[in-house]
This record gives sequence, C-alpha cells and structure tokens, in this order.
Amino acid sequence: MDIVTAFEQGLAGFPERACFVAEEQSWSYREIDCLTNQIANKLLTLGLGEGTQGAVLSANDAVAFSCVLGIMKAGMSWVPLNAKNTADNNRDLCNAFDAQVLFYHSNMVETIQEIRNALPKIKVFICVDRDINSDLSIDRWLGDTSDVMPKVDRSLDKMCMILPTGGTTGMPKGAMLSRNNLSIFNRTMIELCPHDAPPVYLAAAPLTHAAGLLAFPIMAKGGTTVITTSPDALNLMELIEKHGVTDLFLPPTLIYMMLSHPKVRSFNYSSLKYFIYGAAPMSVTKLKEAITVFGPVMTQFFGQSEAPCTCAHLSASQHLSDDGFASDSVLSSCGKSTPYVELAILDEMGCPVKDGERGEMAVRSDLVMLGYYKNPTATAEATVNGWHLMGDIAFKDADGYYHLVDRKKDMIITGGFNVFSSEVEQALLSHEAVQDCAVIGVPDDKWGEAVKAVVQLQSGKLTTEIELIEHAKSILGSVKSPKTVEIWEDLPRSPVGKVLKRAIREKYWVDKNRLIN
Repeated sequence: MDIVTAFEQGLAGFPERACFVAEEQSWSYREIDCLTNQIANKLLTLGLGEGTQGAVLSANDAVAFSCVLGIMKAGMSWVPLNAKNTADNNRDLCNAFDAQVLFYHSNMVETIQEIRNALPKIKVFICVDRDINSDLSIDRWLGDTSDVMPKVDRSLDKMCMILPTGGTTGMPKGAMLSRNNLSIFNRTMIELCPHDAPPVYLAAAPLTHAAGLLAFPIMAKGGTTVITTSPDALNLMELIEKHGVTDLFLPPTLIYMMLSHPKVRSFNYSSLKYFIYGAAPMSVTKLKEAITVFGPVMTQFFGQSEAPCTCAHLSASQHLSDDGFASDSVLSSCGKSTPYVELAILDEMGCPVKDGERGEMAVRSDLVMLGYYKNPTATAEATVNGWHLMGDIAFKDADGYYHLVDRKKDMIITGGFNVFSSEVEQALLSHEAVQDCAVIGVPDDKWGEAVKAVVQLQSGKLTTEIELIEHAKSILGSVKSPKTVEIWEDLPRSPVGKVLKRAIREKYWVDKNRLIN
C-alpha cells in the first residue's frame, strides 16, 4: 500500500469525511482527491513525471501538503524542504536533488526571493495560497485542469521521495525511498497501531519528516489529520481536547515542554490512543511522567531517513508491567524489531555479535532505501554483507529488546575509557531541574578528552554545576560523569528539534585539526 493507494483507500471508504483540518477550515477526502488529481495532471502537461522531482517549501499547511500527494500521483518524487532550514540549505537541497518544480507558501516568499536566481533547474514556482509577482497561486495555475486521476506507472520499485538525512554533521545526503519502502512503512503502522474507527491525528511536528509520513497510514483508515503550525505546548494540549485526538507524534523535546507546562494536568487526554515519540532518546524519568499524565498510550518507533520510522517498536503495553511501569531497562530501550525488518548488531567485520555485546546496529528489509541519491560511494559505505549500517552503537538483551548506547560518532574516549554520551545524558535528565542536555567530549591535556555537559534547565528551576556533577556521579561513578557542566538558556537544534551536538562541539574544538584528541 503505497502513499497514493493509502489515500485512495480512505477516499473509497469515507469520501465526505474530513481529510485535513486546519484552524476552522476542513477539506474532505473528495476535495483533496480533486485537488491532487489536478496538480498531477498539470505537472504532467509540463513534461514532468517519472524520473523528475518536485519540492515543497512551507510550514505545516493543508494545501501545501496536498501538493506532496499531487507530486506522487504524477509519478514524481517529493523533495521535502523544511521551513526552518536556512535559505542556503533549501537552495542546496533543491539543486542537489534536481528539483524541477517548487511549491511554496507565501510566508516563505523572502526565502524564495533570496534563492530563486540560484535555482536554475526549477521550471516553475507556484505559491500555494496567493499570487506573488509572476508566481501564480495554485488555483490560478491549475485553472480548468482535469481532476480525473492520471494513469501513470506507480510500480512499487519506483522512487517516490528523496528524504534528506538528519544533516547534523554537514550537507545532508538524500535517501531515495521507493513506493515499496513506504508501503512497508504504511503496513507496519496500520498493523501495530490498529483502530476501531477512523482516527484523528494531530500533526504538530514538521510535515517534511516523520510527522508527514505518519499522516498516510491515518488516511488509509479514513482518518482526519489536524494540522497546526504552532507546536506550542498549550496549543497542543488544547487541540487534543478540542478535536478528540487519538494519535500524536512528537520528538522528546516537545514532550518535555508539555510536561513542564503549568497547565499540563488541566486537560482531558482520554481520547489519546497512541502518543508516539521518536527521533531522539527519551529520558526514562520523563517517560514515566508522560505515562502518568497522558495515560498508558506512550508508543515508541525507531528508524531513520534511510529506513523510515519503523525499524523497532515499543508498544504502549510494553511500557507497563503488572505492578506499574516496566523496568527502566525496557523503558530505555527502543523496543523490538517490527514485523517486516531484520535487525542485527554487527562487529567491525560486519558479523553479528552475541546478545548483550555492543556493536553497530544494522537493518535488512524492504523498508531500507534504494540508496543515496547520486552518491554510490556513500551507499556502499553504509552497506555490509547485505545489511544497512545505521550508525548507532547498540546491543540486544536476552528478551529481544534493542538498546541504543550512542551514535557511533558520539562516543567519548577519556583516559582510555569509552564513555557513551547518551548514558550520561540519561543520568542528567533524571535530575528534576533539567529540561534537556547534550554531552560531548572536549580537549583535555590530562584525559585526551574530558566529558562535558551542556544543560538547559526547566523554567523556574535552579541548580548548580556542582550539584549536577554529583548527581551524575551518584548514578554513573566518577569516570563517566561530566568533569564540567555549563548551563545554557537553550540548546541549538535542527529543524526537527534534534540537539545539534556539532554546533555545541565546535565551540570547544576551535583551532583543532580533528574532533578527537
């Protein structure tokens, strides 16, 4: 069930049901079908179709997101551009991934004006909500174009998306995702998150990433996607209650913001069935608090751009035991492998290790990308013995739960000992005053690298460097604990909310030739 088929299934069963809701406006499945058919047919008249790419640049918006479906109905591939990226970054993505059409929202007009002369491959610019200079609004651009579904080759082996990788270490690579990759994703989500009635999904994180992909299995069930441009904690809590939201995806950072809001316990969350978290590890302490506040609905999915979202899964029931919460070991895991993937922990030679031993996590599945766009070298480097290397140091326990220890590149070697930053971060996040943190290695004449923590405090909470170091020592001992702690007002983040350790690390590695010491 590819993206288009998922939408068609919802259309067939619930043509007049709201497909999208944004503020006080709604669009039925029938209306979105007509709009996206028109977009596809218009693109085909421009000579676009299979083998070409279309980009969409907008904050969360129903019409802009409909352009994604129109692009795919034309047999093209979607290049998602995050509105929070820099203008230069979005320019580079368009050029690197050969986008030939660019849909944008008028709130991005300054970015478009800044980069359009540096986008020689773009044949046409379309503003989704109004005319801007020579760029037509989508309504005027479409005119009387046919709203009949075009006949194009939508074979499952065809590429339909180029998803930029995380990009926290430089220029992102482009993961080429096929219709089959996204069919496996859809099938997994439908099976692991069943519903008895059409769900209501709140899309609060950027639709350019996991939050957007998660809307498609919702469509297959005839569900409604409530779209918001404001991931403000209070707004999210109000929308859950107002719309009877059943499904929600947020990265841990936004969940922490909700939990720290003074009104978090003032709303009714009884409609929630799946509160999905992912994109980064979550503090066990805060995860327990989330279960207490939102109910037994916390659900984790783990994946990456190259194998989207559904490599491993920790169900809502697995968060619990007969006498309360599941063990900290289970709660700190990323769950077990999902039905359509194989996971393994590999050593440096690419051979599986024993349970409990650490190595690099790898995945083998039809979920895995076709490769990196125009980058066979990077594709080959990420492949060993038929496995895709995920870049995470991990281990599998005796019960089949996978535990992420750290990103391979984030391991700190201090005084000859290996310290994994995520372990130190978990310890610091268990302190009541800590909202978020990042742990890195910094140059040190004695230790080679010293463990350093940069911490963001919860609003209204106070603590000291010494108190945080002693707290970590009480959990980890002295070797793994930070030698120094700095408290920052906020941490630098990527457009999807991930802490940018690279940006933090650069401050301490100025004038160094390499990022190890």
